Amino acid sequence: MQTLYDLDSINRDTVSDNPQKNLQTKIFQSRDLFGYLIYFITEVAKYAEKDALQKANKHLPTSQDLNINTKISGNQILWKILENKTFRQLLSETKLTRFSNEELIKKTYNKLKITPEYKDYIEEASRDKKSEKKILEFIFSNLMLADEDFFQEVEEHFINWDDDAEMMQTMVLNYLNKTTDISFLDILSKEKWDFAKDLLRTVQDKASYTLELIKPKLNNWDADRIAALDLIILQMGICEFLFFETIPTKVTINEYIDIAKEYSTPQSGQFVNGLLDNLHKELTNENKISKIAFKNSTI
Repeated sequence: MQTLYDLDSINRDTVSDNPQKNLQTKIFQSRDLFGYLIYFITEVAKYAEKDALQKANKHLPTSQDLNINTKISGNQILWKILENKTFRQLLSETKLTRFSNEELIKKTYNKLKITPEYKDYIEEASRDKKSEKKILEFIFSNLMLADEDFFQEVEEHFINWDDDAEMMQTMVLNYLNKTTDISFLDILSKEKWDFAKDLLRTVQDKASYTLELIKPKLNNWDADRIAALDLIILQMGICEFLFFETIPTKVTINEYIDIAKEYSTPQSGQFVNGLLDNLHKELTNENKISKIAFKNSTI
C-alpha cells in the first residue's frame, strides 16, 4: 500500500522506476527497525554486567556495589538472540550498532532495576522460560515503548517508525514469545514476498479496470475527490477478489477495513466497508469472482 501510494502521489522523479525495488527497500527498512529493537533489548539486559563492573571499580566500593545481581545478563533468551548468526550478520552488515545510545541504554536499565518486576526476577534463583521471556517483554513494552526519549531516538534514525510501530510491537513480542530460530536477514518468507510482488504488479496492471468498477459506486462523488489512499485500498481489495484464489473474500474485506481505519481518514473504514461489500456482491452475482490466478485471467 505504501509503495502504491508513493507511486501515485510523490513526484515520479523521486520514486524508483522499479516498483518492486521500492517495495523491497521498505521491507529492508522494516527488517532493520526490527533488528534494532531487538538489539536495544539485548543491550539493556547486558548492561547489568557493565553496571556491576563500574560499581566494583569505584575507589571505595560499598558492599552493595560489590554484590550487584547480574542474572539478567545470562538470560537464556538473551543468549539465544546473541548467538543467532543472522542477528550478528545483520548488525555487521547494516551497522545498526552505530545508532547505539549509551546514555539511553543506561537510563532504561536504571529504570528497570528499581521496578518490582525486576526485583522479583533476580530474587528467583532458578531460571524458567516464562520468567526469562517475561522480563525481556517488560523491558520492551513497559520501558522502551513507554519512554518518549526512546521514541524520539527511533524516529531520528528510522523514517518508517510511524508507519511500522504497531507492526513492530507485534513482531517483537511474537519473537520473544516463540524464541524460535529465525533469519533476521529475511523477516519476510518467500511466500509472503512473492504475494507482495504479485499484488503490487496486479494493482498496477489492472488500475484502469478496477477504477472503472469503483466509479459507478461513488454516488455522485468525483473519483478525484476521494482520498487517494482510499482508492488504492479499494483497488487492492478488488484485485484480491478477482485474482488471488487462496484469499477468502471476507478476509480481504476485513483486512482492508482495518487498514483504512489505521492509515486513512476517520470516515475511511466505513467508506471502504460499504464500497467493497457492494462490489463483492455485484462481482459475485456476475460470477466474476472465481478465484482464478491473475496469470490466467483474460480480464
